[in-house]
Amino acid sequence: MTETFAPETRFAVPGRIAVSGRAAAVWQPATLTQIRRETPYASTFRFAVPGWAGHLPGQHLMLRLTAADGYAAQRHYSIASPPDDAGHIELTLDHVDGGEVSGWFHTVARPGDVIEVRGPLSGFFAWPGDRPALLLGAGSGVVPLISMLRRHRAGRLSVPLRLVVSARSPEELIYAREYGPETTRVFTRSAPPGVAVGRLAAAQVAPLVAEAPSGGWEAYVCGSNGFAEHASRLLVEAGQPVDRIRIERFG
Repeated sequence: MTETFAPETRFAVPGRIAVSGRAAAVWQPATLTQIRRETPYASTFRFAVPGWAGHLPGQHLMLRLTAADGYAAQRHYSIASPPDDAGHIELTLDHVDGGEVSGWFHTVARPGDVIEVRGPLSGFFAWPGDRPALLLGAGSGVVPLISMLRRHRAGRLSVPLRLVVSARSPEELIYAREYGPETTRVFTRSAPPGVAVGRLAAAQVAPLVAEAPSGGWEAYVCGSNGFAEHASRLLVEAGQPVDRIRIERFG
């Protein structure tokens, strides 16, 4: 999610993150165990959270960094990992220009660092895995959707699932190696040879809506304000019921 205030030096030195303890058993310590580069601008950060009670795909958490001088910064981030990844969670963060928290993660954080997390939060955008799901995401908006896709695969769920992902270029497509035949890829700036370049269009959305299984799709849209408005409009024009479109906006 987009960060809103300028970077400071409080998180610039390794080892300055301190866990302040669990206030009312809400915040939990999370130890960074792995960093994986996804694109030139996004990385996945894996945490061990022994007390994590689990989550539903699509939910998010609140993350808190606390410096030695007591200064704290909090952000909401969608959870990328599936719910069956016991004792661990993964977050995929863009390196936001001027972002205080994402800047710390991308330039300072190392395995062994400890932060705090609270969650999971929000049930509105959650997918319990018991209904057909049509997922549309752009940029880092694909993060909560990958949790759904991973849950669908890990659980070998029989309910239909389709995914549409939009990125500026193949190099900026997060989780590119994980997509299979259930995924439609859209590139807005540059694309592989033979693939059209352009914004998400009715030609990509309408056929998916038309092939809705019995009972219809539950649609999940995640991305910037502009993408969310555009994608949801395409869904409605294709016949997707408005009350069965769930939207999560970044920014």
